Amino acid sequence: MTTPIRTRFAPSPTGLLHIGGVRTALFSWAYARKHGGTFVLRIEDTDLERSTPESVKAILDGMHWVGLDYDEGPFYQMQRMDRYKQVIAQLLESGHAYYCYASKDELEAMRAEAEARGEKPRYDRRWRPEAGKTLPAPPADVPPVVRFKTQLDGVIAWDDAVKGRIEIAASELDDLIIARPDGTPTYNFCVVVDDYDMQISHVIRGDDHVNNTPRQIVIYQALGATVPTFAHLPMIHNDQGQKMSKRRDAVSVVDYDALGILPEALLNYLARLGWGHGDDEFFSMEQFVEWFDLKDVSSAPSRFDREKLLWLNAQHIKATDAARLAERVAGFLAERTIDTSSGPALADVVTLLKDRSQTLIEMANQAEYFYQPLNPTAEIVEKHLQPEDEERLKLFAEGAAKLESWDAATLGAFIKDFVKQQGVKMPQVGMPLRAKVCGITNTPSVDAVLALIGREEVLRRLS
Repeated sequence: MTTPIRTRFAPSPTGLLHIGGVRTALFSWAYARKHGGTFVLRIEDTDLERSTPESVKAILDGMHWVGLDYDEGPFYQMQRMDRYKQVIAQLLESGHAYYCYASKDELEAMRAEAEARGEKPRYDRRWRPEAGKTLPAPPADVPPVVRFKTQLDGVIAWDDAVKGRIEIAASELDDLIIARPDGTPTYNFCVVVDDYDMQISHVIRGDDHVNNTPRQIVIYQALGATVPTFAHLPMIHNDQGQKMSKRRDAVSVVDYDALGILPEALLNYLARLGWGHGDDEFFSMEQFVEWFDLKDVSSAPSRFDREKLLWLNAQHIKATDAARLAERVAGFLAERTIDTSSGPALADVVTLLKDRSQTLIEMANQAEYFYQPLNPTAEIVEKHLQPEDEERLKLFAEGAAKLESWDAATLGAFIKDFVKQQGVKMPQVGMPLRAKVCGITNTPSVDAVLALIGREEVLRRLS
């Protein structure tokens, strides 16, 4: 490619970082990385009523958590107001924009008249300068907006890198307001100036922006700028086929962090929503960058499958270094005031549990009994801790206390001998042992569990 590849992620700080936004960021990041380009982060914070510092922090923290590193930014639109005003003045001077003094009442009347005629409500361009047209004197009591002078006929077209050729009739477009009565610029205008100044080559974003694209293209053209390549990604639906909502679904990065999902698993899953590489499901971000191409992105909406995400998370847990997993699990245990400093090394516990857990929450749940005994349920007591079981465990403890060493191999051999001596089957010893020492019966190999908990603590719990 002859033009340097520059992509951007431009969220509005009006809430938490949404997983749809994360997927947009992921695809933009991957495209830049694939082509040795630049990935830019821009915060579109001109919505003063809804934008908050807390939301900005949530975006930055979310990007850090998922590991999508940006090369430039973050840039903030509110810090670029002078530049926007400069470009508005330029468009007014070149005749591509004009002042409009239509009052709110006049605009409402235009809307009502259009609807009465069965037409699409729109501004009637009464303040638009045209050859041979005489404009009225500007009213002194109406602060004007600035409107962009959109072409009146023909089509605005682009070759979307995901959706293919898209053509919109110019007659469908209004004269877009690019500056409000107080002089503040509007979204569609700011986006164009930002992408122009930042030399963005590829605008990769959700397909809810398709209707904005023709409005933005005409502004690029008026500025004499190269129109970037647009790629509109399909929406993500929930398992009911509906657009994901904050009320029904886990939609923010924070939600998935709290659920015990690894960031690389979430990215792996989001990569597969609308994009594919053969039958590959489980892959690293390095592989994704190597394989990624916009031509492989589907234009159809994707459906979020929680079970597939959990499966992928389990695969990434298995492949992740135990020390790193232990850091995350320690945080979940600390929230429950469980002290891991006096028990076995948490990394060793994690190593034992990592093949049995779909989430870090599950792993933390299973790790609890290594540091404090759990109370068995009445059902477990009824099934596995009857008087004969307790008597057998007492004999087991007496024998175990005499072992020369306390490791999984020694314990395994001792348990087998004990089972044989007692003339019972393995579950008749193993299940009561788990119930008494751990408080649950679903654990890894009992000899490995006892070895990690330690001789002193195991004997204390058995007594």
